[in-house]
Amino acid sequence: MPPLTYPAAPEETMAKIRWGVLSTAKIAREHVIPAMQSSSLGEVVAVASRREEQAQSFAAKLGIERAHGSYEALLADPNVDAIYNPLPNHLHVPWSVKAMAAGKHVLVEKPLGMDTADAQTLLDASKDYPDVKVMEAFMYRFHPQWQQVRELCDKVIGPVRNIQCEFSYNNRDATNIRNNADMGGGALMDIGCYGISLARFIYNAEPKRVCGQMNFMDYEVDAITSAIMEFDAGTASFSCSTKTEPGQWAKLCGEAGFIYIPLPFNPTADIEAQIIVQQNGNSETITLAPANQYRAMADHFCDAILHNKPVPTPLRDGVSNMQVLDKIIASANAGQWLEV
Repeated sequence: MPPLTYPAAPEETMAKIRWGVLSTAKIAREHVIPAMQSSSLGEVVAVASRREEQAQSFAAKLGIERAHGSYEALLADPNVDAIYNPLPNHLHVPWSVKAMAAGKHVLVEKPLGMDTADAQTLLDASKDYPDVKVMEAFMYRFHPQWQQVRELCDKVIGPVRNIQCEFSYNNRDATNIRNNADMGGGALMDIGCYGISLARFIYNAEPKRVCGQMNFMDYEVDAITSAIMEFDAGTASFSCSTKTEPGQWAKLCGEAGFIYIPLPFNPTADIEAQIIVQQNGNSETITLAPANQYRAMADHFCDAILHNKPVPTPLRDGVSNMQVLDKIIASANAGQWLEV
C-alpha cells in the first residue's frame, strides 16, 4: 500500500469551496456541517432531501442558503463545487458516481461501498473524471493525536507488534438503517471498519490473513464482530458492537512500551485530547490542544481542490479497507483463517 502520512496544514487562500450536502443525515447535521461552516476553506451553501419540506426545515435550522427537494437538483446546482455524501451505505457509490458525472468533487462517508466490488466501481469511475477529487471521509486520521501517535511509535515505544481496539454503541431500533442488511448495516460496516483502517494506518501495510467472528443476536446484521489481523510486523485485533454500552479505546504495544488512546476515533470536537504512554512501568499523559477532526478533514479536502493536489487519502485505500472487511466476513462464515 502507498505510504499514508498525516497531511501538512492546508495552504492559506482567499477562495472557498462551496459545499452541497446530499441528504439530511444525523452525522451531517451534528458533526460535518457545523465543522464545514467553521472551516477556513469551505462553506455550506446547499442541502438536498427527497422531501422538499424536510430540506427546507433542515436548511433553516442550520443557516444553509438553499434547499433542494431532490438529489438530482443539488447535483445540477451550478453554485455548488463539492458534494458531501452521507447517504446510507448502499447509496454511497451510485450517488458519488452521479456527482462526479455532474462535475462535482465528492467527499463520501465511510465505508466506501457495500463490498470490494462496489468500492472498485467508484475507483474505476473516478478515472473517467481526472479533474474531480474524491475521498472517503475517514475523519479520525485528521486529528492531530494520530500524528503524535505515529511519532511516538517511531521514536519512543519501538516497533509496534500488537494493536488492540474496541468501538461500541447500543442501537436496538430494528427500523434503523444500521440494522438493515440491504442498506449495508451492521457493526462491522459501521464501526468495525475503523479497527481495520487503524491497523493498516499504523503498520502502513496490508494484513496477510484474517480471522473473524460475528454474532447477529436475532438481527439481520451483525451485532457484535471481533477479528484478528496478521501483518508482517505484528498482529492487530478489534471488537465492535452496536448492542452494548457505548465506548471506545485503542492500545498500541511496541517493543519498548505501549500507547493508550482513550478516544481514538471520535474525540470530542475542540476539546483537549489525551495520549497515555507507558515505559518500564512509568506512565506519562500527553495532552494535545483542542482540535476538530471533521473541520480538518474538510479543509484538507478543499485544499486539494483549490491547489489541484492529490487528496490526503486516495480511493485505493478505501478499496483496500473493503477487501479486508470482506475477508473478515468470509472468515466468520467459513470459521477459519483466510488469506487476504
